[in-house]
Amino acid sequence: MRAMQVTAYDQPLSEQELEMPVPAAGEVLIKVDACGLNFGDLLMIKGTYQQKPDLPFTLGMELSGSVAAVGEGVTDLAVGQRIAAYSGLLGLAEYAAIPANICVPIPDDMPAEDAAAFLVAYGTSHVALD
Repeated sequence: MRAMQVTAYDQPLSEQELEMPVPAAGEVLIKVDACGLNFGDLLMIKGTYQQKPDLPFTLGMELSGSVAAVGEGVTDLAVGQRIAAYSGLLGLAEYAAIPANICVPIPDDMPAEDAAAFLVAYGTSHVALD
């Protein structure tokens, strides 16, 4: 599967071919439909964000998509269900294995792009307007 990764700080992202992730216990595999990009993502590229993941890492703090597989013990999400999540990383990939407990269901009529920007970008904008 393809993913956009930070392979060196303060350099352009690099498209990489990675192995398909497998959801561990308590995780779901998400087929990513959209990814929100935020100021924090830009800081991560520069290496100046408060969280500094080990290189290389897949960028993308918030994502939306559909559940492609569930790990052991996951009972509240089902294959095919549409979700959004603030994962902190992993959104700029075709698939992401993330904890099931950070996923929130999204309505069928909500566009993937809106859902992917709803948890961080929308919330930040809303608070900034208050």
